[in-house]
Amino acid sequence: MRRGIAATALVASFALAATACGGSDSGDKADGPVTITWWDTSNATNEAPTYQALIKDFEAANKDVKVKYVNVPFDQAQNKFDTAAGASGAPDVLRSDVGWTPAFAKKGFFLPLDGTEALADQAKFKPNLIEQAKYDGKIYGVPFVTDTLALVYNKQLFAKAGVEAPRTWDDLKTAAATIKAKTGVDGYWGSTAAYYAQPFLFGEGTDTVDASAKKITVASAPAKKGYGTWLSLFSGKGLHKADTTADAYAHIQDAFVNGKVAAIIQGPWEITNFYKGSAFTDKANLGIATVPAGGAGKAGAPTGGHNLSVYAGSDSAHQKAAEKFVGFMTSAKSQTQIALKNSTLPTRDDAYTAEVKADPGIAGYQTVLASARPRLALPEYSSLLTPLDTELNSIAGGKESLDKGLSNAEIAIAKLVPDFSK
Repeated sequence: MRRGIAATALVASFALAATACGGSDSGDKADGPVTITWWDTSNATNEAPTYQALIKDFEAANKDVKVKYVNVPFDQAQNKFDTAAGASGAPDVLRSDVGWTPAFAKKGFFLPLDGTEALADQAKFKPNLIEQAKYDGKIYGVPFVTDTLALVYNKQLFAKAGVEAPRTWDDLKTAAATIKAKTGVDGYWGSTAAYYAQPFLFGEGTDTVDASAKKITVASAPAKKGYGTWLSLFSGKGLHKADTTADAYAHIQDAFVNGKVAAIIQGPWEITNFYKGSAFTDKANLGIATVPAGGAGKAGAPTGGHNLSVYAGSDSAHQKAAEKFVGFMTSAKSQTQIALKNSTLPTRDDAYTAEVKADPGIAGYQTVLASARPRLALPEYSSLLTPLDTELNSIAGGKESLDKGLSNAEIAIAKLVPDFSK
């Protein structure tokens, strides 16, 4: 944990602490309920209302605990929590991206939850998600929602072209050309973002780093082959050219949901938005398949999602209350309600009820989860994608060669994991 704080950072931390728990700053009365603060990083429009409704249910059943809800934009939450925790003013509970969990655990910001009320139902959760919440042998978060990437496609356009969901990237190229010829619509539009390029590495049996060997593999021969396949999908008949603008994500999503492109790679966090598009007013038109396999015959995408983690810097009363709240929010009943309202994927099998699986989006992504690959339990793992975002965008935009871009990424990653060899 950070001990010294500069004056400017201290001012910022006090501002953040105003929305956090902070023991004596919590507003608790000696004879009243304990008030805990939850920083939720979900979509404020599509998801947050469901969580706020559950908070009311929790408070009704637990008169000794009050929950102060704060929605923090996802792209700001990691840095804000890091600052707040370093200043001992963090929220009692954080909806933490699975990639943040080991980093915050390493810093001592998260409380180990093994054997606590938060994990009373540990055996009910998918084992790989529990593993993904671990750092140094202990569990620092309870799986809240999970996700992975899939090939999502427009069934009507595929049927009109007479093609099926592709099993390999070569199949995808062939299908895209056929779809373009038969429908006039591009068959596939890929992303330049590093996270969306991970399946191409997995398809060649590699990753950005080999954690067990402490080796950087982003510029290895298998990685270059995977990224070469990724790059090849931006040119050719039926393959949309790369969008390197800041709004690329929105452009790709809009084109897909309105039937202007037949297939993209996307995650289940967009299920509700798929259904808002003109192409998917009939939800059954949404096709979901495992991402195509690479040259090594392997197919799969990163396992993502969020854990609920408890701040280690608060007092025992707040920690116990936070553990009780986490246990409630991750219960089978709560997860079922969340899935039905938000179309997100539960992290425990007993929440995949018949009613939940009636949503074709959830049912489709559930089948894809079997091939999902857990992220490495490496505190720096998520940060490795940042230099790759920059380099892959330049490569896709034709500003630098594949070799040069990956070499630049390798140098940048070496600074993040200085004890790894190239």
